[in-house]
Amino acid sequence: MSAPATDSIDPARPLLFQPVKIRGLTLKNRLVVPPMVHYRAGPGNTCGTFHNVHLGRYALGGFGLVFVEATAVEEVGLINEHDLGIWNDAQAQSFKPLIAFMKGEKTAIGIQLAHGGRKSSSQRAMDGMGPLTPQEIKAGAKMWQPVGPTSEPVAKGWLTPRQLTTGECRAMVRTWARAARNAVAAGFEVIEIHTAHGYLLASFLSPVSNTRNDAYGGDREGRMRLPLEIVEAVRREMPETMPLFVRVSAVDGAQDGWNLDDTVAYARELKARGVDVIDCSSGGISGSATAAQVTRGLGFQVPYAERVRKDVGIASMAVGIILEAQQAEAILENGQADLVAVGRQSQFNPNIAQHWAHDLGINRSFEDWTPEFGWWLEKRIRTIEGFATPTGVVKRRA
Repeated sequence: MSAPATDSIDPARPLLFQPVKIRGLTLKNRLVVPPMVHYRAGPGNTCGTFHNVHLGRYALGGFGLVFVEATAVEEVGLINEHDLGIWNDAQAQSFKPLIAFMKGEKTAIGIQLAHGGRKSSSQRAMDGMGPLTPQEIKAGAKMWQPVGPTSEPVAKGWLTPRQLTTGECRAMVRTWARAARNAVAAGFEVIEIHTAHGYLLASFLSPVSNTRNDAYGGDREGRMRLPLEIVEAVRREMPETMPLFVRVSAVDGAQDGWNLDDTVAYARELKARGVDVIDCSSGGISGSATAAQVTRGLGFQVPYAERVRKDVGIASMAVGIILEAQQAEAILENGQADLVAVGRQSQFNPNIAQHWAHDLGINRSFEDWTPEFGWWLEKRIRTIEGFATPTGVVKRRA
């Protein structure tokens, strides 16, 4: 069964640059900036100048949907003290200038709700993405006790988490619902729930980290219980027209860990609860955020998105070393995914969406660029004609 998210209106255009409708939201193209953590929150874990500039440039660069990075649903769920939060009104209000700008540029804006779980109170990625070191703590790094499905740490040297009680698991559902309510009030157009990379909800899903013997542990049904209850609660807080994504680690990449068959079963339950898109990543259960014993290469996670899409009949998003326009277009043409997320490559080139349009033979006169840029670039064509291409590639004689 094909996924339900496609809504083509101009078959002459490449699939990558055809609109797609998901519930009541129409994206102008299929290119997405996925959540990426940058540890530059303002005071009180608020959204400020850095995120306005950092994420705003992707709207100017032509993406259809941009996600705010993993945003904590409660303070103890911060992965690092410098992360964004959305557990109070001040935090929710801080996103409004960014949201207004993105909507003004016709780029949809989403937020990834997250909880660090037993990986909370850890290093920034650029510092190692591991446990805080004694030197960092001595220098003033904020440290607190994380929580998890059990009191087992991520790995040797990591902080020992406090095991959530059965009652606290039920309360956690309300915590996520409150964060979703804040996200809706702020004006976000999409919510994604983070159940990947070894963070709280991933640690409940995986048999590697969840060895509980209550209703929130045991077999796969028990291990899925908390994430699914949270999905139900978040969906109830959202307008019917608002899309809900869930990010998964399709495989743990660890012995006897969560596997792709588990992900397919989980995706069926997510679909039944009103989830619209499965964002397919991998790894992270027992190391840094995306660590996995998975061979990496071009599009190495695309088969996960394809399997979920075809077996479950739900829209999927592909991510992972997608570097060229033709590669991204082929993913869509082959029915492997409905959306293509470009993370680190978008940081290398924030205008990559516009550049890929040129690569696929459209936007030749810069008509899809933001007018303040496109007008000047179109006029430049006449200036450089004869010795360079419209995109500025110098023609060299043999």
